[in-house]
Amino acid sequence: MQNELLTAALAAMKNAHAPYSNFKVGAAVLDADGNIHSGCNVENAAYPEGLCAEAAAIAALVTAGKKEIMQVCIVGESGKNIPPCGGCRQKINEFATPETPIFVCGPEGLLQKFLLKDLLPYSFDRKHLEEAE
Repeated sequence: MQNELLTAALAAMKNAHAPYSNFKVGAAVLDADGNIHSGCNVENAAYPEGLCAEAAAIAALVTAGKKEIMQVCIVGESGKNIPPCGGCRQKINEFATPETPIFVCGPEGLLQKFLLKDLLPYSFDRKHLEEAE
């Protein structure tokens, strides 16, 4: 499934709107039913208002009525190892498990594989909210 995720992330990356950074990123997530949902980064002149590729892919997942991420693939046009930012790690955490694999790729393929628990140790999740009640 990793090749299909990379293909979807690459296709999304080509549509990225990155006129300010010229740093195009695509992402794809695999849901529990085997469907792939992809997204790209969308920049805005008001920088904090942009959207990361991972967030766009997660939005596509939720729009499709799904709530579970089984795998994530992130690809950058630069070919450099670009793991998800802190905010996207938290967004992935909302729909994934600590064991969810995250593949960081360049256009030619896999650069590094992480598990979510390694990228976001001591994560904040719904358990913390339930404990507060």
